[in-house]
Amino acid sequence: MSSDQIFAVTETTFLVPAMDCPSEEQMIRMALSSLVIYSMSFDIPNRKVVICHSEDPNQVLEKLLPLNFGASIQSNRSIDSVPTQVQDKEKMARERSVLIWLLVLNGAMFFVEIITGWLAQSAGLIADALDMFADAAVYGVALYAVGNVAHNKLKAAKLAGVVELFLAVGTIWRASYQIYTGAQPEANMMIWISVLALAVNVICLFLISKRKNDGVHMRASYIFSANDVLANIGVIVAGILVAWFNSPIPDWFIGLAIGFLVLSGAIRILRLK
Repeated sequence: MSSDQIFAVTETTFLVPAMDCPSEEQMIRMALSSLVIYSMSFDIPNRKVVICHSEDPNQVLEKLLPLNFGASIQSNRSIDSVPTQVQDKEKMARERSVLIWLLVLNGAMFFVEIITGWLAQSAGLIADALDMFADAAVYGVALYAVGNVAHNKLKAAKLAGVVELFLAVGTIWRASYQIYTGAQPEANMMIWISVLALAVNVICLFLISKRKNDGVHMRASYIFSANDVLANIGVIVAGILVAWFNSPIPDWFIGLAIGFLVLSGAIRILRLK
């Protein structure tokens, strides 16, 4: 199903001083998902974004300011009408297929990591397991958002952020408890399970990268998957350090770090308007 609608649009160039990597680009896309945006062109080296939109430029700027990237309007001009295509069923089917795979993979790894993390007495593995559970919830919420209007997609993304917030608090509490009890983790189990989790998250990141521009719900999923890859690498490094120094401190540190990483992602999503 494909049809074109024609609207008058404005092309606005924004200066965004704090935009220096693709993660900031994704946050900007998410922040503007509730507006009628026809195209966005990112010039990261020069910290500029050119946006074609139907709203007043100041209304677009209001959506960017909560990100604290220092956004400001450099210039704007009216341009000829451009077409926008209606989303078709085939595209929604592809989104659902990707999200189902992500949900299954993350759900399975949650059970693997929570069991082995408990047996290995590893704050890092338990934290990563809770992160996996949060992501499974994110993908479940994103499944609901497929095919819904932009407002519902933003609500779905924020619900995912709430789930992440609660899981972040649980992750930080569990790591703190491990520190309090002085638990000594089993390094080999930490390393091998984290390698397995890393492989799963790389697959998830590959799957979602193809659909990350299909709406705020998909971009939220992409952000969380990218964070997971970093968390897995951190647990692997922590496991190596635990074995090398025969000390639980690296495991405690990575457990807390993952908790705060999850917390940071949750706050960024909840701040979107």
